[in-house]
Amino acid sequence: MEKEKLIEIINDYKNCSNKDLRLVLDTIQEDFDLTKNAIIDLTHHLDKIEKTYNLILEEYQIRTKTIS
Repeated sequence: MEKEKLIEIINDYKNCSNKDLRLVLDTIQEDFDLTKNAIIDLTHHLDKIEKTYNLILEEYQIRTKTIS
């Protein structure tokens, strides 16, 4: 559905048909699910990056402490 049409329905929802409201609800639900899944995926990615960083940092600190 066109973005402008969705905005139009949202702005005038009191005067829109049930069919229009259902279309907006479905679109919002789909967007919500996509956004939620993206956040979950990015959170897992961030956790993996942090774990890898800490692992490498620990090894680096061990090596530089021994050398110094």
